[in-house]
Amino acid sequence: MKIYTIIGGVNGVGKSSLTGVLSAKSNDLGVIIDTDKITAKLGGDKLQGGKAAIERINQSLEMGINFTQETTLSGSRTLKTIKKAIDRNYYIRLYYIGVNSAEESIKRIKNRVEKGGHSIPDDDVIRRYGKRFDDLLTILPYCNEVYFYDNENGFVEAAEYRNGKLIIKCDDVPEWLGELKDLL
Repeated sequence: MKIYTIIGGVNGVGKSSLTGVLSAKSNDLGVIIDTDKITAKLGGDKLQGGKAAIERINQSLEMGINFTQETTLSGSRTLKTIKKAIDRNYYIRLYYIGVNSAEESIKRIKNRVEKGGHSIPDDDVIRRYGKRFDDLLTILPYCNEVYFYDNENGFVEAAEYRNGKLIIKCDDVPEWLGELKDLL
């Protein structure tokens, strides 16, 4: 089975960290496509990094190999990739990471920058945080398997989405997950 794995969530929620955790546990993630790492290797040119990431995604689809993409889910690119993958008989798996506020994401990004990582403008984070569920709900119907992780205090698998239903798996439901549940 060919698998397209999506690690989604707004900036600063820990997508790369979760990818590392999942890589240690799973051998089916295939090629890991992290646009931020690609951009850094290309000297920080975001346009070139984005184009290179799209090229790697398309190569993976053409070769019929498993691949994993880290994404904020904003824009239409992820949905286009999902549809291409479905046309090529891929199984679509999503790991979505949430935190309770844009301010928490901004704080984490500032911490990342202090450690030598890349920055994201606060306005971009706030905008993406505000429409995060719209972006998520656009792709959710196309996913075969969905896991929700809360990362307020370390990764906690908080819920699964199966057969059109959100199944809560934790005792203390994070605020963001409660908001999502109300939308479903």
